[in-house]
Amino acid sequence: MRFLCVSDIHGHAQALKAVLEYASGLGFDQLVACGDHLFPGPDPLEVWRLLTEHKAVCVQGIGDRALTRVDPDKLSATTSAERQRIARLREVHREVGELIIARVAKLSTTARIPLENDDELLVVHGSPTDPTEPFSPEMTDEEMEALIGDDMADIIVCGGCHVPFERRLPDTHVVGVGSVGENPATGFASAALVETSSIGHQVTLLNVALE
Repeated sequence: MRFLCVSDIHGHAQALKAVLEYASGLGFDQLVACGDHLFPGPDPLEVWRLLTEHKAVCVQGIGDRALTRVDPDKLSATTSAERQRIARLREVHREVGELIIARVAKLSTTARIPLENDDELLVVHGSPTDPTEPFSPEMTDEEMEALIGDDMADIIVCGGCHVPFERRLPDTHVVGVGSVGENPATGFASAALVETSSIGHQVTLLNVALE
C-alpha cells in the first residue's frame, strides 16, 4: 500500500490539488488527512469535496474541533486580527453548511490502519497521549516517547507542527507530514508518501511547489 499523508490543509484547495496531482504521478492507494482540514482558508467546501472524492481517512485536528464547537456569535474581539478571524469563522460555517460541520464534528481524533506485515499505522493530528499536543523535530527521543506513551502503533503519521520530519525510535517510526496550506506564501506544500509491504515500510517526504 502507498499512503499519501497530508495535514493542516486549512481550507487551501489549490494547494491540496497541487499535492494530489504531484502524488498521482508517483502513485498512491489511499489518502490520509491528519486534521485541520477547512479553516480558515478560502476554499473549505472544495477541500471537503476533494477529501470525500478521494475517500480520505480523516481525523479531527484542533482547528476542526474549534470550527465545530465554537459559536462565533459568542466571541468578542479586541484587535483587528481577532475580528477578522471571527468573521472568517462565521463565513466558513455558512460556506460549508451544517451537514459538513456535523460530519467534521463526528471525526475521530485517531485512526488505526492495519498493514500487510501485521504492523499498525496510527493517524493523529497531535500525538497518542494528547491529540492536541504535536510532535516536533526539535524534541528529543525521550520527549517523543513520552508523547507516545504505551501506544503500540509501529508508524505514527501526524501533523500539527507544520514542519515535515521523520524520527525512527526503537519501537515506532514517527512521521510528521508538515502542512499543505498553513503557509501558502512560502510557495510550497508538504506531505509524505508512506509505502508499506509485507517486509516493512519506507517514507518519502514531499515538498510540492505551488504556482
